[in-house]
Formats: sequence, C-alpha cells, structure tokens
Amino acid sequence: MKWRERFYCGEITRSHTGTEVLLMGWVDAIRDHGNLVFIHLRDVRGIVQVVFDPTVSMETCERAVALREEYVIEVRGTVTVREKGTENPHLKTGDIEVFAEELAILSTSKALPFQLSEKAMVFGEEIAKNPQNVDEDLRLQYRYLDLRRPSMQDLLIKRYQIIKCMRDCLHELNFIEIETPFLTQSTPEGARDFLVPSRIHQGRFYALPQSLQLFKQLLMMSGMDRYFQIVRCFRDEDLRPNRQPEFTQLDLEAAFIDEELIYQVIEELTVRMFLLGGIDLPRPFAKITYQEAIDRYGTDRPDLRFAMAFEDVTDIIQDTHYSVFRQIIKQGGEVKGFCGKGQAAALSKNVLQNEYALKIAPSFGAKGMSWMKVVRGKLDSNIVQFFSPSEQNRLIKQFSAEEGDVIMMIGGISRDLVNKVLCNLRLHVAGRLGLIPEERYCPVWVTSFPLFELKDGKVTSQHHPFTMPDRTDFDPTDREVLLGLNSRAYDLVINGEELGGGSIRIHRMDIQRKIFQALGLKQDGLEAKFDFFLKALEYGAPPHGGIALGMDRVIAMILKAPSIREVIAFPKNRSAFCPLTRAPSPVDKSQLNELGLLVRLDEEHPMTRPEGLTQADIDTHNFEGSERISINEVKHVAKLARLRLAGSEANSYQKDLNSILEHVEILKGLDTQETHPMSHAAKSKNVWRDDRPGKSKKTKSIVSNAPVKERGYFKVPKILEG
Repeated sequence: MKWRERFYCGEITRSHTGTEVLLMGWVDAIRDHGNLVFIHLRDVRGIVQVVFDPTVSMETCERAVALREEYVIEVRGTVTVREKGTENPHLKTGDIEVFAEELAILSTSKALPFQLSEKAMVFGEEIAKNPQNVDEDLRLQYRYLDLRRPSMQDLLIKRYQIIKCMRDCLHELNFIEIETPFLTQSTPEGARDFLVPSRIHQGRFYALPQSLQLFKQLLMMSGMDRYFQIVRCFRDEDLRPNRQPEFTQLDLEAAFIDEELIYQVIEELTVRMFLLGGIDLPRPFAKITYQEAIDRYGTDRPDLRFAMAFEDVTDIIQDTHYSVFRQIIKQGGEVKGFCGKGQAAALSKNVLQNEYALKIAPSFGAKGMSWMKVVRGKLDSNIVQFFSPSEQNRLIKQFSAEEGDVIMMIGGISRDLVNKVLCNLRLHVAGRLGLIPEERYCPVWVTSFPLFELKDGKVTSQHHPFTMPDRTDFDPTDREVLLGLNSRAYDLVINGEELGGGSIRIHRMDIQRKIFQALGLKQDGLEAKFDFFLKALEYGAPPHGGIALGMDRVIAMILKAPSIREVIAFPKNRSAFCPLTRAPSPVDKSQLNELGLLVRLDEEHPMTRPEGLTQADIDTHNFEGSERISINEVKHVAKLARLRLAGSEANSYQKDLNSILEHVEILKGLDTQETHPMSHAAKSKNVWRDDRPGKSKKTKSIVSNAPVKERGYFKVPKILEG
C-alpha cells in the first residue's frame, strides 16, 4: 500500500494542476457517457471527480466500466482544471478533476440497502441528503454504511472538535483529567443500575456508573483541587425519544469554591463550544430560581426564546361573578394565564373556543380554558360580561395587554396542574403561531431547587443526598421544615433543554448525618452503601462543588441535529436496542453457569415446559432467531385501538408478548413427525341469533335512546377508523 504518496480527495485544489496524484476511497457516484466514464471518488475529507478517458489509458477506461457504487479503489492520475461552464458548485473541488491513468479495485460492494451519495454530479441534479424516507432502524442496522455519508462524518468530526475545544479550555483553567472506575458499587440514583455479575465473587455484582458523584468528591478530598473527565455513564431508565442507556458526560468538580466559579467556568466553556457551531451565546447567562421558573413558565426547563410568561390573577378576580372561577378560588385554587402579544387576528373566537377551550386545554388535563381579546381598548369574549369594569381594567394592566392581544387563562384547585397545563398551552400556541425564533439561543441558570420532595408519602432527595442545603440549622425530624429547605443546586438550561446540572456538595460529616436522618436511612444501610465515602468525610474534606453536562445533548444542539442519535457513532434505537449488533441478546448457558446465574426453567416456572420437552431441549435451544416485539410496536397497536397505556403497562404487555413468542420458539423444537393432528372435541353449533332487528321488545327498550337508526338497525360509533 503506497499510503505515503496518497492525496486526500477533498484537499486537491487548482494549485495541484498538472500534478500526478494517488487517490484512495469509495466510488460515490458513476456517470457513463459511453466514450468517457466519470465518477465521484469520496474519502473522509471530501469528493473529487475522476475522469476515465480512453485517450489517456484505454485499459484503465475499460476497467472503469465495471465500477459500482461503494467499490473501494485506488486511482493514479493528473489534476486538470475543468473547462469553463463544466464546474460543479456542489463540490469544494468542483473547479478541477483528475484524469485517471491507473486504476486498482481494492474491494467490491454488494447492492446498497439505501442511497449513500449526497453530492450531485451535474448542476440541477437532486440528491436526497440525510434521507428521511429511510427507516431509522435500517440506518442503524447498516450504521457503517450510514456513517460513510459526508453529512454524518461531518457531525462526528465536529463532535471531536467540540470535545477538543472543551479539553483545551479546561486545561487553560487548570483542570486535570482523571479517570474513575466503571465497575463500582450500586448506589441509589435517579434510575436503575446496569449490573455486572462477578465470576470470581459469585452472587455479587458490580454496577456501571450512572454518575461519578462519589468518586469525584473523593478526588476533591484527595486534594486534586480541579478535576474533569469526559466519560461514559449508564442508566437503565424508562425509554424516551432523546435518551440513550449509555451516554457521554462532561464531569467536573472543584474545591474551595462556590457557585460563582462553576457559573464562570461553564459559561466560558459553553460559549466557546457553541461558537464552533456558529452560535454566539449572550453573556452573562440569565439566572432564575426554581420557584420563579415554575410560577412563570410551569417548568424547571423554561424556554426563554419567546415571552408569554404566566401571571397570577387570583387576587384580582376573587370576587368575580364568573361562577367557574369563583368556585375554584373559594376551594383554595388559583387562576393564572398568559398574554399572546398581537395574536388576536391569528386566534379567532372559533379557534379559541372550539379548539383550545373545548379540546386542546382538556387534552393537557384542564377542565376548560377561558380567553379574552383586547378590542378597541376593551376586553372582548363570551364571558367578559361576568367581570366588573374594575376587574377588566386590572386584568389588562396585570397582563400588560394592548390592542390585538389575546389573554388565555386556566383555573384549578391544584397549583401543579394549572402550571402544567399552562406550560403545555404556552408551547402549543408558540409552536402553532411560529413565535419561537429557531436561530435564537437563550441560556439560563435555574437555581435554588427544593432539597427534598415527597414520594409515596416519604421524604426523598430531589437531586442526591450529597447536595448542600441552603441552611444547616434545620431539624431533620420536622417534615414541614425539610420540605421548605432549598438546595445549593443549579441546572443549565438552553431553549427549554436541560443540558446539565450540579450543586455545591456537603463537606461536613455532621450535616451529612442530618441529611441521612431526614431521609430515614438507617446506620446499617449507610455502612453497606456509603461506608468508604463516609469515612473519607471524617478526614478533612474541603468545600467543593461541581456539575455534569450531557455532551450528546449539547453537541446535538450546537450542530442542530434532530436527535442525539445523529451525533453518536453507534447509538441504540428508541427501544434501547442495537439493530447493528442485535444487543441485548441471549448468552450461552455455559456463560450463565460460569457466573452462577443459571436458573433451571422447570424450577423457576414448573408449568411452562411443554409435555415431551426435556430440560436438555430447553438448555440447548437458541432464542436468537425469535422476533422481538418492541415497545414502539406495542404503543402503535394501543394507539390503533384507542387505548392509553402507562409506561409500566406498555412494558408489561411487551414482556408478556415476547414471552409468548419465546414459548412458541420452544415449541418449534418439538419433534411432531409421528404426531397426528387432533380433531375438535366439542360439537359445533350455529351461533347466529334468532331474533330480527326491531322485533324484540327487550331490544327496543335497551336501544330506545340510540341516536341514529338506519334500515331497522341502530348505528353505533366505529371503534377503529381506517
């Protein structure tokens, strides 16, 4: 291989005119003109046109006729400037071409499962870039082909540049990169651990890290002062469109600091990274408390690219004659809303009443929605007559409403529900009316999260039990006091996406003990889970804090990718399954036995083994060929049947259906050569009804209120629609 002589396709320019070059790469596209053959040759740095001309080399031209897309070839030829009018504006190298003198086919390719070429050979030719018509699972199954596309390679190259920029920036700020273990102890986090069984210590398990919380704190106790790591983390959590079971995280921790240093470091880092995507973030980043975010936007991940913040008008209308609001307020509820500036024309009365009030708001959980428009300086709606002139004027003032504005209000007993509905309503209206500026980026720090929350009647940590409270003089046995505590935690949010979060940590053992006591953690349980960490706290821990950024989300936002899967080389699909490697997959019985994990089927489920099937048959059976039903397929069928399934229900159905398929696979292993087909034991009988429509008095009384009758039959709504 003459790699020392190689030129990269995308780096040939006019300055190489007349130069003999050696190119290696993939055939991206072919155009055969009979006497001439043109190809696009592609490598990781670009594409160049190669011309096979019989006047240059008849032998090479004849060999070029056999070329097909994605053949790997080696070409030696001379760089020539293209004739005027034949340039290709689609290519960086579009003003030159290479006339081939030698051709070697290094390997061939089968027919492709989907198109890879993204560059047109002639002006005006349409090429599908990042094809949306190709099923994502098919792209992931042939990911090595998908990654040959220049647009995909560009994403991975830019990912590398962003991470390199991050490393360079942290190096300038005296942070040291240190690796921490992957195989560690299972600790309570926000999701389930992925467990790794130990062969040597059978019956015991390692856990893959969900975060590096304890180890990075131990590094601060070790005196390392400023640490960072770009690391893989693992969470066996419920499936969501933009999550992966394994993900990349920037983990960062520093000692003898407070929140302001974290803000400064992350703002500098984030601004530099976003500049690589051509995005100039405003500094300093805005700050908002958790409670302000919930009260004003209904979420701790507020999208600040557009206005329509919430206003609480409960006090203004507490004596209103509008009975709906009056009853809500009387029961201790509240009324809140937002103002759509200048949207009166876009949101007609019909849309506001028949769509938003009767359909959209109820779909978000509300019982209804009230609306008002500002027309000729006054409020106009179907309920405005129930509000006094004073109440109307105060509403206009509270919402800063002007001519042509629309006010949308929700009332409810539950404050959380009101905020949730308004949050969804705000995003729906903004999306419908195109109020979200796509090229605008609004970073914000969300601070002062509650330290504790109630789950199933128990006090639990909202983040993790090592977060420093905003004050330390609290009684760990007083639930009301505990639920009023805030934490020194902070999240970085951009355009409604949480990109990372962290906190100042507890560095004093007396405070840590109070937190554990508040959580109801017993001493023996603490020793089993955190013994090594608690001992370290007793040997002089410095004040410290840190943060973790989800790099897949950050990079996807910088590169404007539609999904984090586009910026990960080999991601799992939405069902946490890898179509390429077929993982997760069954393993050999010998592996399970070696790890002490083998459970005999007849011991675990004695009624599931078919008659005539031995344990040996089960032990040797391979389930790899069985079709697995994905969670998305379960949800799709549920949608067709108009069923609403909770996440746990969908997972349960998926498990049951797949167990049926696996059982069918076991049955396939039965030898039925000598078995005669069985006949039905029960007598068949006609099950048609004897009565006729409209003849039975009983039938008449049952369906007397049916709304529609046609040719003697009562019509009922369709369950499924085609």
